Order: sequence, then structure tokens, then C-alpha cells
Amino acid sequence: MIRDYADHAANERTFLAWLRTGIAVIAFGFVIEKFDLFALTLLAGTGPGEEARAELERYSGPFGFGAGHAFIAVGILVILGATVRFVRTGRLLDDAAVHAPGILPDLAFGVILAALLVALSAYLVFA
Repeated sequence: MIRDYADHAANERTFLAWLRTGIAVIAFGFVIEKFDLFALTLLAGTGPGEEARAELERYSGPFGFGAGHAFIAVGILVILGATVRFVRTGRLLDDAAVHAPGILPDLAFGVILAALLVALSAYLVFA
């Protein structure tokens, strides 16, 4: 029997939620990065009017490439951080001492992701 099974199960569910979030951030990065390829393919094809062509050229710039890679890197960091947090929390659950909760990794992830989303939104609105 596992001591404090409910706590360990909650730790594992939290770990899986962070993994799912990291995979979603990585997938969003791929979408952003590949949008440039999609826009360039549309430009190379026949048919878009001059106004649509100008709009696609505006969105197919180097920013999408950089933003896509940034989201992919943040997603990988989320997965690595989740793994470290899972192992650390598992060890702390097995320890009998009382420990203070740490909020810094969660806060840092939120700030980084919000900054990336604001930068991407600003680019799409003002570019």
C-alpha cells in the first residue's frame, strides 16, 4: 500500500496536466511557425487579389518564425519544469516535515506565456 496515495495521485494528475499544457504550447508554436509557409504558398499560387496579396505578405514575415520557435521552446521548458516539479513534490510528500509551497515556477511560466501572447497579438494587430 502506498502511504498518502491520494496525495501522490494528485501529484501525478498535476504532472499530467502540465504535460498536456506543454504539448499544447508546442503545438501552438508549430501552428504559428507553419502559418508563414501557408501564407507563402498562397502567395505563390494564382488567384489572390492585390489587397489579399498585400495582407498575406504582411503576415508572412520573420516574426512568425521567431514566435513559433519561442512557443516551442517555452513548451519544452514547461515539460522539463513539470518533470522536475513532479519528482520534487513526490519526494516532499514522502518526507514527514512540513514544507512551504513554491509559487515562483508557476508565476514565471504565466508571465513568459503572457508576454509571448501579448507580443504575438500586437504583431497581428499593428503589423
